[in-house]
Amino acid sequence: MFVCPLIAASILVYKENKVDGIKQLLKKALDYRRIKLKIWYLPIFLLMPVVMLLSYGVMRLIGRPLPEPQIPFLAIPLFFILFLIPAVCEEAGWMGYAADPMQYRWGALRAGIIMGSVWGLWHLVGWYYQTHHTLTWTTGQFISTVALRVIIFWLYNNTGRSVLAAILFHDMMNVSEFLFPDYGSHYDPVITGTITAIVATIVTLLWGPKTLARFRYVRPSA
Repeated sequence: MFVCPLIAASILVYKENKVDGIKQLLKKALDYRRIKLKIWYLPIFLLMPVVMLLSYGVMRLIGRPLPEPQIPFLAIPLFFILFLIPAVCEEAGWMGYAADPMQYRWGALRAGIIMGSVWGLWHLVGWYYQTHHTLTWTTGQFISTVALRVIIFWLYNNTGRSVLAAILFHDMMNVSEFLFPDYGSHYDPVITGTITAIVATIVTLLWGPKTLARFRYVRPSA
């Protein structure tokens, strides 16, 4: 299922530019040189662990019964590698092919919301029908998915349109959720989705909805 965005994008670029188009698409996914400001690696790698930590704190605060976190730190690199493959397959399609035409037409925020909604609907059958989660759980996960896509557009546009930035953040999303707080137990997308939506709102207010890349409080150069 996660390979479908890459397959769809590969078919479309092949129609346009044959094998060279597919090569360029895959090259985008590995182009670390686009991330010129290395400070952006901080939100790429740390934002999702912080969101999950805040989720754990909120759940503690409201009295949810939670186990003590059992995070296998030595296994994190293995999980990172395992989740990297689906992240590449999804983001090479979503951000490598579809992102730029969408935000040129609708702006970054609306493109993120539209793509995030499609992304959420794509997973709806798995969330609700196959794993039998409640409607509340599914709704929270959908909101979280849309908010995360807005954040991905924010990272993408602030790192020179780096597909690799989107891939690494997507990877950290999966790793963070899988480890919360004990191999994914007690994960509550309603709480996590609310926190993620707040983060996406803050990002939009500070960087602007049109590009998500023009920080409002930078002093103009003389």
